[in-house]
Amino acid sequence: MCGIAGIWDPSVAPDECRARVAAMSDAVRHRGPDDHGVWLDEAAGLGLGQRRLSIIDLSEAGHQPMVSASGRYVVTYNGEIYNFRRLRDELLPLGHRFRGESDTEVLLAAVEEWGPRGAAERSVGMFAFALWDREERKLHLVRDRLGVKPLVYGRLGGAFFFASELHAVRTDARLRAALDIDRGSLAMLAQFSFVPDPGTVYQHVHKLLPGTILTIGAHDESPPAPLPYWSIEEAVVEGRRHGAISSAEEAVAELDELLRDSIELRMISDVPLGAFLSGGIDSSAVVAIMQSLSARPVKTFTVGYSEGDYDEAGDARRVAKHLGTDHHELQLSAGDVMSVIERLPQIYDEPFADSSQLPTTLISEFARRHVTVVLTGDGGDEVFAGYNRHVWGRRAWRMLQVLPRRLRRSMSAALNSVSVDTWDRAVGAADGLLPPRFRMRSPGDKMAKLARLLDAGTAREMYVDLVSHWREPSSVVPRAGLVRTPVDRMLDQIPTGLDFAEIAALVDTKVFLPGDILVKVDRASMSVGLEAREPLLDHRLVEYAWRLPLSLKHRGGVGKWVLRELLARYVPRAMFERPKMGFGVPIHTWLRGELRPWAEELLSDQSLRDAGIFDPTLVRRKWKEHQSGVRNAHSELWSVLMVQAWLRAQVR
Repeated sequence: MCGIAGIWDPSVAPDECRARVAAMSDAVRHRGPDDHGVWLDEAAGLGLGQRRLSIIDLSEAGHQPMVSASGRYVVTYNGEIYNFRRLRDELLPLGHRFRGESDTEVLLAAVEEWGPRGAAERSVGMFAFALWDREERKLHLVRDRLGVKPLVYGRLGGAFFFASELHAVRTDARLRAALDIDRGSLAMLAQFSFVPDPGTVYQHVHKLLPGTILTIGAHDESPPAPLPYWSIEEAVVEGRRHGAISSAEEAVAELDELLRDSIELRMISDVPLGAFLSGGIDSSAVVAIMQSLSARPVKTFTVGYSEGDYDEAGDARRVAKHLGTDHHELQLSAGDVMSVIERLPQIYDEPFADSSQLPTTLISEFARRHVTVVLTGDGGDEVFAGYNRHVWGRRAWRMLQVLPRRLRRSMSAALNSVSVDTWDRAVGAADGLLPPRFRMRSPGDKMAKLARLLDAGTAREMYVDLVSHWREPSSVVPRAGLVRTPVDRMLDQIPTGLDFAEIAALVDTKVFLPGDILVKVDRASMSVGLEAREPLLDHRLVEYAWRLPLSLKHRGGVGKWVLRELLARYVPRAMFERPKMGFGVPIHTWLRGELRPWAEELLSDQSLRDAGIFDPTLVRRKWKEHQSGVRNAHSELWSVLMVQAWLRAQVR
């Protein structure tokens, strides 16, 4: 995995172009500390830069940017093509020859044989690359299907540019001078905790959408629209068209075959490899199959907390012991987290406010002491409809439809009249009487969310409420304008015939997966030169999942049923049948304790007015509510804190 960057500016001299590209590449050197390179087409005024993290073929034969055998194409490439050996075997009989063992060389041969689109369609992997066609004088930018690897681009100050991260863009003085904050993007961040693709924190700078190719020619004054080579919507339609898998036995058997192949491909590495293990369904399934494929104990890594409601370390420990892994455990406190918080603006290239970024960063640093590659369980909830909003949301909407709106509003008001602390104590007292899988973590937060759902007028409103923090983001970010979000656009284009849970899972896969989950893991892991691989996001698995009827994903009041059935082949059910926890952190408690002085300073009336982004009155009101215990407003406040901290870091 690597960091890439480049500029296309015919007006600059070759030496200046080389210097600018080298500086941009150095800005993402954390992504690739092992090697670096710059390649220039002096006549075109184009430069490609690369920072390499050596994983496959550690020799000089993997050096980038790399020129194809014919000399026509030049690529700078970030990521992994896991099926590169299979593609290589397919290309050899067609006359292609290879100098080394890198997947980069295979990618270039695939492009020469099938073109940029054909190469992308045949590749199984996570990737973002820039490909210069010296013959047609065209630059192609390509991103993987699910958006695992990042790629930003734009045209500013007469130059077209691209990079793995915005850090590279800000490094260039000419580009930096043309950057303007996009208030609409910050309003979306306040609502969702991240800036959804294709937006960025800056105007006129875009993220390349997953599964697309952008092609720009020498005479294009502005970048044309990216064209898809794969889409989740098409996977949904094709899954329905070819008929659902109706047999549970067939579904589990096919999942076993697909996931084993996905994991086996992702275990190919010339450097030490391990896995994140939370003890939940997704990571346990990945580790179980990894261990079955490995001749030695797999190195596994988990995070624990002193706060019991958030601590999964014991669960992970039991799974690791059963599977026989070489297990490593990191215990975290608020003090440990404070050491990371001040570095978040450097780790995340734009404001990002999923608070699980904290343990993800720390576990990445911890794992990097032992391995260079980890496999993760990311994507299981999106692929197999496993979030609580998928499982309980569809039931809730059906029940809500039979209640008059006036009665629902009265019920909402009644729920809101009880503080979150009171709910936590009351429900917690009865928790021991419930079966493990129905026990509730943070009941006060869930009751507050239920109060919001009761007020929803449509299923669409209910979904947006479920995924929103600030419900009216344009009020907390004044002058943001009327913001139409990618969630709104996605909900307008949903294929017909889908259940609420399927609609929610589809939007989550399209918007929240690349914008939140994958950004969190990519930036945290790459900040320390750790490559994170995602076997549950193999596109073949995603396409398989959309051939499953909902009854094979939801059964018995739980989600991810088919994945649970597969996991039960490797791990006793008692080890994983428990309430869903996610990868959360007790941020609401820490903001009332150890993190309060730091947060108070950033959220002071003067700090908010100096930054000029948020409405100080609304933010201060939320802060006081949170400190009183009447409401847990940590999600809303964390978004503000991350923007405030990021803005302050830019000034420095």
